[in-house]
Amino acid sequence: MYRQPHLSQKPKSAASIAFLILAGAALLTIATSCARQQQPGETQDRSTIKIGYFGDLSGPTFNFGQSAKNGVLMAADEINQAGGINGRKIDVVLEDDEGSPELAATVVNKLTRQDKVIALIAGGASGDSLAAGPNAQSEKVPMISPSSTNPAVTQIGDYIFRACFADPFQGEVMAKFAYNSLQARTAAIMLDFNSPYSRDLTDFFELSFTKLGGRAISSQSYTQGDSDFKGQLSSISEVRPDVIYLPGYYGDIAVIAKQARQLGMTQPLLGGDGWDAPELWQLAGDSINGSYISNHYSADDPSPAIQKFVKDYKQHYGNLTPDAHAALAYDAMRFLAEAIQRAGTTEGEKLRDALAQTRNFSGVTGIISMDSERNAVKAAVILKLQDGRYIYQETIQPDTVETAAKPSPSPSPSPKKSRKR
Repeated sequence: MYRQPHLSQKPKSAASIAFLILAGAALLTIATSCARQQQPGETQDRSTIKIGYFGDLSGPTFNFGQSAKNGVLMAADEINQAGGINGRKIDVVLEDDEGSPELAATVVNKLTRQDKVIALIAGGASGDSLAAGPNAQSEKVPMISPSSTNPAVTQIGDYIFRACFADPFQGEVMAKFAYNSLQARTAAIMLDFNSPYSRDLTDFFELSFTKLGGRAISSQSYTQGDSDFKGQLSSISEVRPDVIYLPGYYGDIAVIAKQARQLGMTQPLLGGDGWDAPELWQLAGDSINGSYISNHYSADDPSPAIQKFVKDYKQHYGNLTPDAHAALAYDAMRFLAEAIQRAGTTEGEKLRDALAQTRNFSGVTGIISMDSERNAVKAAVILKLQDGRYIYQETIQPDTVETAAKPSPSPSPSPKKSRKR
């Protein structure tokens, strides 16, 4: 240890003085250098980056959570194999909220306080994100929802983000398609009254359809898990609408579609991204042929970026085709990693700022740019359901995108126009 000389001691020569000064300066330089190496950001941090994932890995909409988990883990594997983020590997901490808003809030409390994750990816429905978001906000841990389309999700606070379009746009997209492409002038609506997702899509579809010149001539409701919809469907059948809008989740939709066809109803059934699950075909069979949904991307898009993602996903998960929830969660993990790299830190406030500054990030579901409310401004696609396939129909851009950035994946060919899913 270096010690300063006592004041009473006198060096015998100028050379001694010079030696002591140089020695002291050298030791001070070494000590200062050692101190700098211990400062955050100065040394190479090799610790893992803990990112929390929570979603409905079980429960009535388990496919959403499972698909999102697959997308998150595949993206994390690719990032780690490429060397990680600034030399640090990702460690994903998984939690199952069982599709329960109450449990979603509980697991996020665990992830942020006990597991000390630096960010969260939410794989479930809007109701779960709405319940979990306040905990993330209060702990100042950025949370990204890949597929929660309810506008209220990002209104929780400035640490909450989404990687998908929101319900106002999705409802508008299907209204435009029904009116312009299907030439529908009347519509019936059947919604899950207890679902914020279903209620919001209903409101925005009806508003846009009416603005275009159409009329909503019947509105019926149900509760998730109901088994008999024939009363509501009979009421709809009596007024003979051109189309029937069903903004619900795949489990209920399968039963509704079967009962509608049993009643002889042949109108096109219209829905949203809540229909997108392999189980829909297993449950509904041919009863959903000729239906249409709005969604986030198409696995059939021939763009190299999307086809590479689909190929890699199938290799990871036993030839399973990635649905929109998988693609959105994959994008969410990748643009989170990009934000961490830009921020140069995992500190909450700086990471939040980097996420908010995301512009023109090229994802498999399109270009991701955060608006002032931390929502991704991006296009939607329309898919036709036929014989177990989601067949691309067209892409509908938000007004702010039509004159700005183009979506990264190239358009897909369709029988009518060239677009993408």
